[in-house]
Amino acid sequence: MATPPDHPVDPFTAVESLRATLDRAGIVLPSLAVDPATLALNLVDLGRVRADVALRLAEALQPRGAAA
Repeated sequence: MATPPDHPVDPFTAVESLRATLDRAGIVLPSLAVDPATLALNLVDLGRVRADVALRLAEALQPRGAAA
């Protein structure tokens, strides 16, 4: 598990950055948003996606040439 960053990360900036990066990969997470119930924790809700989108996301995160 990753340790928290040394400085606060704005969840709205994180969401927009992730949305832009996923868009360049042709991946859309329709429910991607800042979790309004946990603003103090800076949580980002990735939402639910279809299985084919989850597979494309996993493939996009793999290093080039690595097998899943």
